[in-house]
Amino acid sequence: MNAAQDLSFLALIANAHLIVKLIMALLLIISLTSWTYIFRKMFAIRSARRQTEKFERSFWAGGNLHTLHQSASNSRDQSGALARIFEAGMGEFIKGKQAAKDALDMGAVLDSARRAMRAAFQRELDALDIHLNFLASVGSVSPYIGLLGTVWGIMNAFRGLANLQQATLAAVAPGIAEALIATAIGLFAAIPAVVAYNRFTHDIDRLAIRFEGFVEEFSNILQRQSR
Repeated sequence: MNAAQDLSFLALIANAHLIVKLIMALLLIISLTSWTYIFRKMFAIRSARRQTEKFERSFWAGGNLHTLHQSASNSRDQSGALARIFEAGMGEFIKGKQAAKDALDMGAVLDSARRAMRAAFQRELDALDIHLNFLASVGSVSPYIGLLGTVWGIMNAFRGLANLQQATLAAVAPGIAEALIATAIGLFAAIPAVVAYNRFTHDIDRLAIRFEGFVEEFSNILQRQSR
């Protein structure tokens, strides 16, 4: 009974070497932080997709662009990324059109509107990409941190055998088991981070394609309106 109890998960962690405990604690903090970012990013991307679809329906419904621009300007924080890209381009077009005097000036206005939308496009992508590098780092580094704890624990277990006249599996098993827990915790932190990173990267790339397509299509609309 005692042997089974000593090899329980909590008992192995409690009896682990101090260095191994510190590594486990570090991995636990990394895992909790990673899960926090995963849930935040999941909700952020879901909200961005929903707001993008809502704005696309309003835009392609054929309403007045000035009215849509005014609505997007009045609610920039709630309107979504695509609406802010539209608001940047339309605002630049309106200001430039008022000052333009000839066709050459209108060409410069269109270029300015496109650049404004491109700048807004990059800002929105940067906002969506935030914390993705952390998830990528967790996915690549956590197994090695866990492996460090395992190596240290196994080394400490074999050092303890030096004081024994007869080395048996029962003597070395607890030390090896507690050391392997560090690798397990490292994998527990890494696997969700890698899966989430790949999924979020795919979702953001899909949104980026939609944003970029809108920039091109709206630029064509502005060009027709400038004639």
